[in-house]
Amino acid sequence: MSKKRTEQFHEERANYNEIWSKYLNPETKRFLGIDTTSYQDGHLPKKTKELLGFIASLVLRCDDCILYHLIECHKVGVTSEELSEVVGIGLLVGGSITIPHIRRAMKTWHEELGGLAAKKSG
Repeated sequence: MSKKRTEQFHEERANYNEIWSKYLNPETKRFLGIDTTSYQDGHLPKKTKELLGFIASLVLRCDDCILYHLIECHKVGVTSEELSEVVGIGLLVGGSITIPHIRRAMKTWHEELGGLAAKKSG
């Protein structure tokens, strides 16, 4: 049986980051620090920021970013209903070209991150 998409993503990301870290310059390190701190609780809660990251990634059609923010949304307790509303806005803003990305995201949400059943029973 093949690995789950989320497991494969985490492994590949860790491997790529390990190699990339050997080449980071100070400007890139600052950017990565800003990226990390920007998603922490502030005037907006982390949950809202992760949903914003997800929808921006969806509209930009970046599958790695979509998956990253989908996983983070799951970690911070986004419900399937909340995700569904955000996906609807992403489709409205991004248009039909986002549909393949939505399909992959929702398949991962449903099969690996619990989807509707896990949220309703929890």
